[in-house]
Parts: sequence; structure tokens; C-alpha cells
Amino acid sequence: MEQADLRELESKCIQEEAPKCVAACPLHVDARTFCSFMAQRRWDKAWQVLAKTMPLPGVLARLCEGLCRVDCVRKDAGGSIEMGLLERFCAENAKPVASPRPLPSRGKSVAVLGGGMTGLCGAWEMARRGFNVTLHCAILGEDLPELPEGVLDNELASLEKLGVVISSGEALTPDVLSSFVDEKDAVFIDSACVPSDCLSDLGKPDSLTLGTTKIGVFASRLNEKSAVLQAAAGRRVANSIERFTQGVSMVTGRELEGPYESRLFTSLEKIDSLPLVESEDGYSEENARDEAKRCIQCECLECVKGCEYLRHYKYYPKVYARQIYNNESIVMGTRQANTMINSCTLCGQCEVLCPEDFSMADVCLAARQNMVERGKMPPSAHEFALRDMAFADGEKCVLHRHAPGESTSEYLFFPGCQLTASDPEGVEAAYADLHERLGSVGLMLHCCGAPAEWSGRHRMFEESMAVLKKKWKDLGSPRIIAACPTCLKTLRQGLSDAEIVSHWSILRAVGLPSGVASKECTLAVNDPCAARHDTILREDVRVLLDQLHVDMTEPEYNGELAQCCGYGGLLSEANPELGMAVAEVRAKGADEDFVTYCIMCRDMIAKTGKRAMHLYDLLYPRRDDPGARPSPGYPARRENRVHLREKLLRDVWRQDETHVAEPYESIEFAVTDHAARIMEERRILKSDIQKVLLQLDQSGKQLVNNETGHFLTSFRPVVVTYWVEYESTENGYLVHNTWCHRMKIKGAQS
Repeated sequence: MEQADLRELESKCIQEEAPKCVAACPLHVDARTFCSFMAQRRWDKAWQVLAKTMPLPGVLARLCEGLCRVDCVRKDAGGSIEMGLLERFCAENAKPVASPRPLPSRGKSVAVLGGGMTGLCGAWEMARRGFNVTLHCAILGEDLPELPEGVLDNELASLEKLGVVISSGEALTPDVLSSFVDEKDAVFIDSACVPSDCLSDLGKPDSLTLGTTKIGVFASRLNEKSAVLQAAAGRRVANSIERFTQGVSMVTGRELEGPYESRLFTSLEKIDSLPLVESEDGYSEENARDEAKRCIQCECLECVKGCEYLRHYKYYPKVYARQIYNNESIVMGTRQANTMINSCTLCGQCEVLCPEDFSMADVCLAARQNMVERGKMPPSAHEFALRDMAFADGEKCVLHRHAPGESTSEYLFFPGCQLTASDPEGVEAAYADLHERLGSVGLMLHCCGAPAEWSGRHRMFEESMAVLKKKWKDLGSPRIIAACPTCLKTLRQGLSDAEIVSHWSILRAVGLPSGVASKECTLAVNDPCAARHDTILREDVRVLLDQLHVDMTEPEYNGELAQCCGYGGLLSEANPELGMAVAEVRAKGADEDFVTYCIMCRDMIAKTGKRAMHLYDLLYPRRDDPGARPSPGYPARRENRVHLREKLLRDVWRQDETHVAEPYESIEFAVTDHAARIMEERRILKSDIQKVLLQLDQSGKQLVNNETGHFLTSFRPVVVTYWVEYESTENGYLVHNTWCHRMKIKGAQS
């Protein structure tokens, strides 16, 4: 990722944009934080927020007209927050704060002419920035309305503590102005409080800089009645004089000085309408608290609300993009950042939710590809998934045939490697149904290559797709019927010249399988994330469910907003704990049993203990209670693929392939419940343990635990060393524990 790419990404995430009220305020008072403290009855902390931003806070807080109310997001849900009343209450009830401390002297002098709100605030702002300020006026505060006794005096005292030299009762004339122009580095005129003859030769002040035709002389514009806008003019001129005395551009980068449009989006979808807390005589403590509680604390976080992955790392996309950028500069990256990159499900929900279309999926996938190309991808991150993909594409699992007795195929059924691993009976029944009703339907058992793409190995994905394409062409380029939404999406991406349709579209066209019974039940429809942008696919599924007389409910995050089940992007492999947390969030999305048309959604939801079915369970029923069917473990998934291929060859094509067993397959062993759980958690397969025990038979190398009588042996068949704790039995071995690691002791023999 180049720095320009990072800047573009950061600009798309609007979470750090100012709330609309802050952007609309001429002084950019942090109304959100102010209301938060007020809602907690922390009046002193709230006052500190005002005093940090407002010049003459004791005066301005009592005169604020609440210009921010026009842009308050709450206005459409009960009415805008009464900032003016809240500020007045705070000014009356909070403890005074210490006078602000000025910056070190700049060695620059400024004369301020006129003691109205604009002049006083201009003097305040310049004194805080280290200017030597003198204030000259006929009457101090002459354009201010009546204030409680002592309020103005207190702020004038603070002004003097800032170093401002105040001279009141002066007659301001053009000659006085000329003398200050000659003596000072800059002059500011509060136009509302000086005689008109002092302004006659200066021309109309520039709206951006408030500069006049006389170099070094700045003036406020006449007829401004708003106290807050007058104060903002004082701040604007302070900014201009600072630039003028530094000799830098007077106009560059000043777009956000006054009120501006904020890009921050805040949804009102779940915000209850609450009426204003009204009071004719000012707020009581309870009134002030309750009105401040109406503030919805505007922020975006639309993507974070719907994504457990983004919530887990406790930030938002702009921060993640920066972390990923920084991680690329480290030789092998950091473990935490690498895990974060590999934990995105790549589902695309964030892009749909984001008002600016920010896609964490694109960022994380690009980072993975970069890590792979530079040799920085942690070897263990996706190893098991890629080994499983290779197994699914191996000779024990793949099959590509025309229908029995056919030399051509009009259609080619592509169920996908996960459906064959989890529900081989459903695949067999679906193929039989398609063959019976459509005639010349071939079959291809193969992985679509999604794991390679998800892991950032684009070259591997392209190679896998090239193999698929050749096999498809060898079968005469038939129309592909895909059962898995991920396969449907991936094949359309990789086989652009193929006509690919979903199994559900076919069933909608030809009708339900014969003999399928009406279900008369209520189920929650789970849309897989792969179907996010496939409206037709989602509609086809609902038509079929309606024909089955299923009453459907919809989780909040479904359709285009569908949450991932925790399998997508290989999350469940790279970060199993987070994968289960994501699955649990999805499972809690509805009270009813789930029905879905992605087998991994069904299996991941089932792992949480939630009842879930695949649509095949309704269309091709084979068991009494499919909702209670457990998710098969990794060894069973591999065996299911192998046995399905053997069964189809035997029963459909009448071909009995003789399976040549590997030597390790003769090893018999049983496992304790603990060992079975460990095997599943650590992705240790039955074949891995068989290889270790075969090596034991051949070498006799083992360790013994004298306390338990258990033995320990190990073997490194690939880049991973497997350890097995076992005891010998009459029927072979009983495995008590197992683990694996990638470490290899330097100098140790294989």
C-alpha cells in the first residue's frame, strides 16, 4: 500500500468527522462531549469543554443563540438539543475555571480598536497565541446585552491576565488609527464600535480574511447581530493576523474555520423520538440532565455495528487501514496485525453499510496478497485450509463425468467441496433429481478455488481456475448449475465465458422435487454473505420456501446487509475463536430455527448449538430432525468427500474403483473425548495420527510417562511435527492427547 492509497482510504472513513452540530457552530464548540458531561451531571467538566473553545466563555455561554440547532441530527427525532439553555445552566452552576495561559510571546504587537464582542474576542484569541495586544475603546462591551452582575468584569479580568492592556474611554479617530498602523505589526478594528470615519478609506473587508485595502489592517463586517458570529469574526481575524505576521498564505486551508458541512453520517433508525425538555425560567438540574440525555452522541460506526470482526479489534476502518500500512513496513509484520488482516471475512458487508463505500475486504485481501508475494504471510495462517483444498482437488475426491450413458452434457452440476463434505447424501439426492428431470446433466466434484483467493494466493487461484476451465471444456462447455453461493460467485468471477446458474433458479423454473411434503413451519432465512449482491438468488430461495409453505422471518442483518457466518475469508481457520464469536452473533440474529442455502452457514451456526438446516434438508429430506444434525468434524468431512465419490461411481456409473490404501490407513486407533476435541480445535486429522503411529511401528521410538503409563511419540511428515500421547490396547491404540507445531530443532535429524 502506497501512502497515497492510505490517504485515499483514510478520507473515505468518516467516523472521525465532526458531528454536524460541531461543524455548524461558528466556534466549533464540542457539543457532543459537552452534552455527555451534562447528562452525567458533571457540570464542572462540561464547563471546561466550553471554556476550552469559547473566548469570554462566561459571556458567550449566556448569549449563545444555538446556531447548531439547525443541523442537529436529533431535530428529526423529537427536536434539536437546546444548547443555548444548557450552556446558560452550565455557566450559572459550574465552578469557574482558571484563566487560560498564553503561549510564549511572539514578539509581535497588535492594536485592537473597539470594545464590542468582536473586539474583545479578537483580543482574547490573539493574546492566547502570544501576541502583545492593546485594546482601545470608548466603552467596554458597548454592544453587549445586559448580563448578570460581575460576568463581564470577570472575563475582562481574565483578558488582562492573558496580558491584554485595556484602555477604555478613548476617542477613536482616523489619526489614532494611522498612529497604530505605523507602530504595530497589525491592527484590528471592531467595526461596530468605532466611528464611521475610521472605516471610510479601508474598503469592505474581505469575507475570508477580513483584510482591508490597507496592508496590516483588518476589520469586522458591519451589521452582524449574532454574538457567536461576532466571536467567530474575532477568531477569524486572529487567524489572519497570525498568518500575516508569519508571511504565509492568507487563504490556503481555511475551509473549516467557520461553519461547514460535515460528512459524518448518523443513523436515526433505532433512535426513539424524545420531546424537548422545556422550561420558561431556565433549567433545573433534572431538566438540564434530561435535555442533555437527548443528545444521541452522533457518530457513524455503521460498519462496526454490523460486524463482529470490526468490533473485536475495537476500532474502525480508518484506524485499521493505518495499522495495515504500518505493518507492511515491518520485516515480518507483527503477530497482532497479521492476525487482524487474516481475520476479515472478506464478506463486503462494511462496504454496503458505509455511506462512503469503504471496503475492509478490499484492504485486507490486498494486504494478504502483498504479504504472500513478499513472503510475509505467516505459514500457519491458512495452511490447513489450503491442504484441505488440495485434498478436495485430489484424486480421491474429484469427479467430472457426463451422465451415465451420455457422451455430452447440456448441464453440469457443481455442488462445491463443502457441500460434499458436510451433506454427501443431499448432493447425491440433488444430482439424482436433476438427472431425472433435466436429462443430460453431468457432474463435477471439485473445489471452486475460493480458499486460494481468500488466502491472498491469487496465482494459486488462477491455476485452480485454469484446471476447472479445462475440465469444463473437456465436457463440452455445458451450462453450470452451482449449488453453493460462494461457488456461484467464484465461478462467475473465474469462468467469465461460462453460463452459470444457481440450483435454486433451476428448481424455481422446473418446480419442487416430486413427493416433497409441505413443511408448515416458521423458519428464519439466513442469506449467506456470498449472495449479498445477487438479488435473483435470494428471491429464488424465498419462492421455493414459500412453495414449501414455510413462514419466513428475516434477521436484522440479512439480504444486502447479511452478516458472515464466520467461515468466509477463512476466518475460522486463521482465528478460530473469533470465527466462533462471529457465528454466535449470526446465530442470535433470530429466535426461530434457521434455514440457509450455504452449507458452511448451516454448519457454523450449528456449531453454536443453534438449530439450523440447509435447504436440501427440506427439498430432499433424509432424516427425522435435520435441524439437530451436528456439524461434521474435519476428519468426517474428508471421509464424506471420498465416500461420496466412491458411492456415485459405484451406484450411478456402475464403476467399482479399487481403492489402493496408503500404508498408514491400516493403523487402527480410538480417541478419548478430550483427544477428539483437541483434534478438531487444532485441525489434526485422523490421517495425521495414523502417520505418526505408523512411524512408531516402524521405528519403535517412544517416550514413557512412568506415572500414567502413557507413551509419547512424534513424526514430521511435512513441515509440521505431530505428537501423540497414547496407550496400547488389544485393538491397536487409544489416543489421549495430540498436538502439533512448526518448530524444528536446529541440527536435529528428521
